[in-house]
Amino acid sequence: MSFGQGGPNWDPREPQQTPTGWGSAQQTPGTGQGPHQGQSPGQLPGQAPSGPTPDWAALAEASEARARRRRWLMIGGGALATVVVASVVAFAVVSANSDTEANKPSGELPASETLPSNTASPDPSFPEAAPPPPPDPKDYISSAKKDKAPLSPDSLFPGTQYTKGESVYKKGKAARTKECDSATKGALGSVLTKNNCEQVIRTTYRKDGLAVTVGVAVFETDKVATKAKDQVGKGNIQPLAGAGVPEFCKTAVCRTTANAYGRYAYFTVTGHTDGKDVTGKDEKAVAAGNDIAELAFRQIHRRGEAQASAAAGFSQ
Repeated sequence: MSFGQGGPNWDPREPQQTPTGWGSAQQTPGTGQGPHQGQSPGQLPGQAPSGPTPDWAALAEASEARARRRRWLMIGGGALATVVVASVVAFAVVSANSDTEANKPSGELPASETLPSNTASPDPSFPEAAPPPPPDPKDYISSAKKDKAPLSPDSLFPGTQYTKGESVYKKGKAARTKECDSATKGALGSVLTKNNCEQVIRTTYRKDGLAVTVGVAVFETDKVATKAKDQVGKGNIQPLAGAGVPEFCKTAVCRTTANAYGRYAYFTVTGHTDGKDVTGKDEKAVAAGNDIAELAFRQIHRRGEAQASAAAGFSQ
């Protein structure tokens, strides 16, 4: 047998293999290369090699590094986007607040800068003293020491008439005397003299055929006036005619009253101008006498009020 013939037959479709030890294609341990050094994967035997074999481990590591970089870039980009969005939102909020504050009137401070309504330090507080009570009008008409206001028929009974409800009384004659007993009738004169009467003021009012004379006797104190009123007995004031009022109560029965307020005792006598007697059932005469007696009381009280008011105004 010759070396060129009778050798093993190979199927041309099968890749030729070199038996171990027959050629130089044996793999050297540690080289990392196949039987044909420099042969690319899938390269048929006998084909010229296309280039050096890639370092697959290095490529894998590079690919993994790139993947890691992409992941970190994505994470960093997401975080940056979050920060940017938060910054934009915060800026928008601040801008909106700034616009709101800017649109306020120029004199108005922002809510966070509003000053307290009272920046002054509080004043020291002290317990309030109760105001003194107003003077009692009666105190100024109870003693000659306080009762200093001018006194006359016109100051005590001013005007030309007196109206009480629907009743209108026309004012007649007025008189004043320091001879107190001369203005009285019966026992009243001695009573006034005994109690040191200072003066008597009289005025007469008329209405519907009735006439009423009111007489006011003035004393030093209220105690003396009350004492004189209680001692009147059957006497009373003398009726005062004139100024449209005819003589009355000369012989006819008339109705009388006696009262005291402050240092004043006041009396009334009521009668018909036609000379008729006044009876207990004569309601018109009773009403007329009571109305004029009330007038005397009110005028004396007003005298006290005027003096009390003047004293209070002077002391303020």
